[in-house]
This record gives sequence, structure tokens and C-alpha cells, in this order.
Amino acid sequence: MNVSSRNFVYEKFSDFYNDPSTEISPPTSLRQRELGFLLFKQGIMQRHKAREHIEDLRALLRETVPSDVYRSCAYYEKPDADEMDKKGWLGADLVFDIDADHISTSCNKIHNEWTCKKCGLTDKGEPPKHCSTCRGEKFDTKTWVCEQCLGSAKEETTKLIDILRSDFGFSNEEMHVFFSGHRGYHVHVENDAVKSLDTMGRKEIVDYVTGLGLTIATRGRKEASEKFFLSDFAWNKRIKQGMRNFIISAAEIDLKNIGLSKNTIYLILSNKEIILKRCIEDGFWDSVKGVGVQTWKKLAEYTKDLESAKIDTVVTTDTHRLIRMNGTLHGKTGLKKAKFPTSNLADFDPFKEAVAFKEGSVKVFVSDVPEFRLGGSILGPYEQQTVEIPTAAAVLLICKGRAEVAN
Repeated sequence: MNVSSRNFVYEKFSDFYNDPSTEISPPTSLRQRELGFLLFKQGIMQRHKAREHIEDLRALLRETVPSDVYRSCAYYEKPDADEMDKKGWLGADLVFDIDADHISTSCNKIHNEWTCKKCGLTDKGEPPKHCSTCRGEKFDTKTWVCEQCLGSAKEETTKLIDILRSDFGFSNEEMHVFFSGHRGYHVHVENDAVKSLDTMGRKEIVDYVTGLGLTIATRGRKEASEKFFLSDFAWNKRIKQGMRNFIISAAEIDLKNIGLSKNTIYLILSNKEIILKRCIEDGFWDSVKGVGVQTWKKLAEYTKDLESAKIDTVVTTDTHRLIRMNGTLHGKTGLKKAKFPTSNLADFDPFKEAVAFKEGSVKVFVSDVPEFRLGGSILGPYEQQTVEIPTAAAVLLICKGRAEVAN
């Protein structure tokens, strides 16, 4: 980002934080939260800050104009103490981060790009461990966020919310869901039962929602008498439902990809109605001759992966984690971290509802960007050209390293 572009983005962020209509919702018990800021021009992180009232925080944002604003998931007696062991930890919310970076999507091979720092080799997709030309290990990367990326993250968030609601009993009022402002979603759980959990307690929850360590049990002590079985509770019920959905739509290639034999695939595809009714619904898993325990185990293991929630496990287990504050701007996109009702996840459109800059346009020189949608407009694709685009789009492209303000 050159000086002109940096100044442009800084001015837009300043306008946002100085606008009286900008809404920044403080977290519960703001005075007990540690605050952190990534300073725009200096590029350094300031933390161990605290403010008692939201107006004090808003004044600080107007004064400093940070690129990113964070607050602790934890509650402290002295949140502004400069050493962690002096803060007086009182507990922490249970927080989940679902990021498209942690989800394998085919679109990454199209719009992400890497360049070897050693020899300059450039290619699409995720960077390799070693450059194929010079064996270099350091790369510059350019990422993008598209409808498919955020759609995948939304699917994982939906699964997570269902697990938290159905298996843990958290209510919609206790779960707060946000678009992160970039490539995913945050889910915050505010509940007294989890507030005091240590790292290991949170790790148990992480293992559950990701299905880590889950084994598919069978009945019978000897292999010859082994019987497949799934109950109607918790993960067993989840696997049954997932298995049912998978088999309904499964084609030959889908079954082949999970390691089933040609004969087993034929039996499953030829007996779908019997499998759905007698096996999965009624629990008579041996109703189709030739489809036995080992086949059901493979299907259950595959379904477990489909039904688990892909989360950033480090975020949830960290009891001192700083996370982006609701209503503030993301320094990599210029979009807002936006809250929405738990029941409204399917209808939430981040490319409309998280847009902060809704007026004006600016000329920028775009290096390369695929077609994208933002704020009701469809823009691009652009490559090595100067274009006049809406302010929000210009901020996004500059922050993503895809454009500069045109002279």
C-alpha cells in the first residue's frame, strides 16, 4: 500500500469513527475488558487498555483511528494491568471463530495467489511448503473472499450453533453471532456455567464440536457377532441424520471416494429406500445383505467429518484471547464486524449488511481482482486497469492489496 492509498484508507476510517451515527456496541461489562488497538500509521499493536464507558471508548477511537479494534473475551479485575498475571482473571466468554481459511474450498485455487520471496515464482491457490523452483520456504500471499468462501463458513457456523443449542442446551439469548468483517463468523456464548472454565475445560468442548476422539461403537464382543448400532442421542443422532442426508443424494463417485467396493456401492444405490427406512430409521442395520458393519463404520466416520464444525480451536481454548469488537472496522477489508440474530443466519448478507462506506466513488488502479459483489453492485473483473468504483469497494481492494489510489 503506497502513501496515497494508506492516507485515503486512514481518512475513511477516521470519517467512520468520527461520524455520530456510527454504532459501536460495547461488550458486556466493558469496564472489565482489556482493549487492544492496531495503530494504522505505525502498524503496531497497543493492548492492556481499558475504558469504563462506551463514550470514553468512542472518544479514544476518534483520537487514535486504529485499523483494528479488539477486546478481551475475558473479564478482569484490572484489565489495564500491563502483565497478565496482575490483571486478576474473573472468567471468560466461550468464543468460536469460524474462518474460511480453515475450510477447504475449491475457490481458493481460483482467487488466491502466492509469490516466492526468493525467486519470484507465482501461482494460484495455497502456497506450497517449498517452492518447486528454488526450494524457498517464504511466500507473499494475496487472498480474496468470495460468496463461496463465506457460504462455506456460514454452513460451518450453522452446524456449530445447532450443536451448541441441541447438545449443550445454550439458548439463542446466550449465543451471539457476528460476521467477522473478513472471511468468517464469530459465535460468543455468555453463560455462567462456562465462564469459569479453564483451558482444558474449553478443550473438551472443542473436541466435542469437532468430533475429535469420537469412536463409532458396535455391539458384540467378537468380530463374528459384531453389530452396528447408533442411538438417538447426541453425536449418534447427528451421525444418523447426516448419514441419511448423504445417502439420499449420494452418487457412485461419492461412495467410491470414501473407500467402498464396487459391489457395496451397487448394493447401496440399489436399496436406498430399504436403507433409509429399515437401517437408519428403524435401526435394523443388517437389513441389506452384503452391507455390513465395516461399511456402516466407513459411512459413519465420513459422516462424522461432514457433521462436525470446522472452528479455529486455538481461539476457543485461549482464556485471554482478544477478539474484534462489534461494530468496528476490519483493517483487511474495511467491512464491519456485524451482529445479527442467531435465527437469521441463513438470510444474513455480509456483502450488504457489513458495508460501512455507502457514499462516494474514487478512481483506483487495480492490479487484478475477480468479479465480486458489494453493497448491491457487481464489479469487476479488473486487471491492470484504472476504474472509478464505489468508496467501499475501493477501500476493500486497497486493504486486500489489489489496488492503489490512481494519480
